[in-house]
Amino acid sequence: MLMDKLLSSSAMSQQVVHVQPHRAHDAGQWSTGLCECYKDMGDCCFAMCCLPVFTCKVTSAVGACPCLPLLDCIGCVPPASLAMRASVRQRYGIQGSVCSDCIYGCCCYTLSWLQISRELKRRAATHASSSSSSSHRYTALTSLQGAHLV
Repeated sequence: MLMDKLLSSSAMSQQVVHVQPHRAHDAGQWSTGLCECYKDMGDCCFAMCCLPVFTCKVTSAVGACPCLPLLDCIGCVPPASLAMRASVRQRYGIQGSVCSDCIYGCCCYTLSWLQISRELKRRAATHASSSSSSSHRYTALTSLQGAHLV
């Protein structure tokens, strides 16, 4: 009896955590702030070096036409940036408005795309870890888990 307890307690102490628990997303909030680029330095450097390619990669990850961000250069309000922010907000139930999307798209264009990228990757990682035992997987974004959008 004592030996069984010792064996079971030693086996329990040797368990390895393979996936770190994620902080639950606040309902209706972005998982990272607009200026939290340091949380994904790879994407930050990629966006700073080649923003058009980065925005096309993010748009492709959302499931939209990868060339959509190229339309952002034709007007004073970037339509692709506006559409992607609105799409991600709607998909994940994040609070906001078209007005705030417009302000972020016009004034903080690169930061806005980086925030969208981080949100997609974090939500994909959270979804993949929470549904690992389920046969239904969110296939459109699981390839982004733990990877850069390169």
